[in-house]
Amino acid sequence: MNAVALVTGAARRIGAVIAEHLHQRGLNVLLHCRHSTAEADALAARLNQLRPDSARVLSADLCDPHAVRRLATEALAQWGRLDVLVNNASSFYATPLAAANDEDWDALVHSNLRAPFLLIQALAPALQAQQGAVVNIIDIYAEKPLTGFSLYCAAKAGLAALTKGLARELGPAARINGVAPGPILWPEQADSGDPDAIIASTALQRAGAPDDIAGAVCWLALDAPYVTGQILAVDGGRSQVYHGAF
Repeated sequence: MNAVALVTGAARRIGAVIAEHLHQRGLNVLLHCRHSTAEADALAARLNQLRPDSARVLSADLCDPHAVRRLATEALAQWGRLDVLVNNASSFYATPLAAANDEDWDALVHSNLRAPFLLIQALAPALQAQQGAVVNIIDIYAEKPLTGFSLYCAAKAGLAALTKGLARELGPAARINGVAPGPILWPEQADSGDPDAIIASTALQRAGAPDDIAGAVCWLALDAPYVTGQILAVDGGRSQVYHGAF
């Protein structure tokens, strides 16, 4: 039986590339999506052409705790095991202090923090049984917040703390780490900063690629058996060399 990975938010963008890389490493992949069912089905079809019955699609609203727990149950029911959990799904948009409301809190904190916690909680026994690993996709803004995005940054900071805090609870049988991307794919929102200024703030003076994140995820999940409780910045050196406002 092949090892199995669940990737949330796997229908498109970085999540899809992570799923493809894990599939290339020989894992069966569970592609979670919420609304992007057509894209998730298309990705699963491509992967299944490469290796029959190696990719399946699961849908869930990560803002609904009952749906998150159902997702965990459905994930385990697919192939009877889970070796890797990648918490990639995320909501991201500006919440200026004067305008932020309860719905913003729910959307940003639930998707970025509560859902990963609930999935880890529900899937920990299965992951520990396989000496498995969790990789959380965090953000460099968890350490150096982006102006106007305080709720998102607070949620990602919470996910970073959760990653570090759960390392001992999941060990010694399972590991948990995080990847904090810098400028990789530009956000679909138009209010998230000046691309030229952000790229200029990196040591490498260029944007990264989704493959950079997927490679880091695969390394932490599959190739780093003595690494846990760590957050790896994949940001072209931006978090180390830039001292102005992010």
